[in-house]
Amino acid sequence: MLSIATWNIHKGFSQFNRRMVVHELRERLRALDADIVFLQEVQGRHEGHAERFDAWPAEPQHEFLAAEVWQNHAYGCNVVYDHGHHGNAILTRFPILASHNQDVTRLRFEKRGLLFCVVAVPGLASPLYCVCAHLSLFGRSRRHQYDALADFIEANVPDEAPLVIAGDFNDWRGRACDLLAPRLNLTEVFAAADPTARRPTRSYPAALPLLRLDRIYVRGLNIEACAVHHGPPWSTLSDHAALSARLSFQPTVVASAP
Repeated sequence: MLSIATWNIHKGFSQFNRRMVVHELRERLRALDADIVFLQEVQGRHEGHAERFDAWPAEPQHEFLAAEVWQNHAYGCNVVYDHGHHGNAILTRFPILASHNQDVTRLRFEKRGLLFCVVAVPGLASPLYCVCAHLSLFGRSRRHQYDALADFIEANVPDEAPLVIAGDFNDWRGRACDLLAPRLNLTEVFAAADPTARRPTRSYPAALPLLRLDRIYVRGLNIEACAVHHGPPWSTLSDHAALSARLSFQPTVVASAP
C-alpha cells in the first residue's frame, strides 16, 4: 500500500497572509501520514520573513517540513526574486533515484514548473515516477503546459511504469481530464471514486470548496481510497484544501532460497 498527499501550502501563510502558520502546517502534514507528499508554493528562501518572524525556520521550508519524517526530498525553484524564491517540493520516505525541475513558463509574470522525481518504492517492481505540478491561472497557458507535461512523460517514462502526477492544476474548467488524462492514460483518483459525478473533487477555497483546482492523477496503480481535507483546521493554514489517496499495487515476489 502506498499513501500520497498533495497540498498548495501558500508559502506557509494563512489565507490573505494573515499569519505565519508553517509550524502548524507541519503538524497537519504529519497527521496525514503520507509516504509521498507533493507540495506547491514552497518557500525556499525569504530574507524578509526571516527578519520579521522569530519562529521562521532557519532551513528551507521543504527541509523544515520533511524533518524526522520524510528522509528524502527534492525542491524545484520556479520563482526567484531579490529576497528569495519559491517553487514545488516532493517529500518521501523512500529513496529518490533522480530529480529534475522542468520550466513550463508561458508568461513572464507567471513562472511555473514541473518537479519530476523517480522514487524507489519497496515492493514495487519498477521505480515510481512522480510529478509535482503547479500550472497557470490562464487557460491558454495551461493547454501549452499540458502538452509540455505529456511530451516530457512520453520521452522519459516507460509506458508500463507506475506514475503519479499531483498538484495545483488551477483547472477549474476540467480540461486536464479531457486533454491530458487520455493522452497519458491517467486516472484522476476522485473522479474514479465517484463514478456518478466522474469529476475531480472541489478543493478551493479550503473553508468551503467550490472550485476543482487540485488533482491526483495515477497510472499503473490501484485506487483504494481518497479524501479531501477542508474546513478547520485545514482552512486556517492554506487557501487550498489538502488531498490524499491510498494506492495499491501488486508487490514484487521475492523467490526464497533453495
